[in-house]
Amino acid sequence: MNKIIIWCLPALLLFLQYCHTGTKVAPSPNGIAYMPEYKNWQVINVEHRTDNKTLRIIYGNAVAVRAIRSKHTHPWPDGAILAKAVFGAVVDSNGMYTPGDFQQVMFMVKDSQRYQATLGWGWARWKGLDPKPYGRNATFTNECTSCHLPQKNRDYVFTDPKLIF
Repeated sequence: MNKIIIWCLPALLLFLQYCHTGTKVAPSPNGIAYMPEYKNWQVINVEHRTDNKTLRIIYGNAVAVRAIRSKHTHPWPDGAILAKAVFGAVVDSNGMYTPGDFQQVMFMVKDSQRYQATLGWGWARWKGLDPKPYGRNATFTNECTSCHLPQKNRDYVFTDPKLIF
């Protein structure tokens, strides 16, 4: 299965280059700004979720990449940012997974002081090709923290970081 995902990665990366609208994107309800430059960050993993039929590319900014290289991700350092681009997973007639429609991008911004009330992370999500911030108000982060809480011993991060390229 992982070989199939890795095989599809170049197509996913190419597809991502076309997901930028060029227009100003509103910040998340908790004030986190949209970061279109995530597409230029290092890919740190690729995931296929069968439960919701999605393919995901996880990126890390320079701080996150340094933390991975030095094996200092428990906890992640302040300034680390992880971005997860999510696509629908399409299975062709040969059983190969390819990216479908872009669905959303999610960010985790590590700042243990500023985001102390939300497990040390700032959470943000934008949906669609014309990115719209998710959540009516800042309490949307309760969804994020409750989902990530079981990953406490991994600093609330599901992704097993690996430097892909």
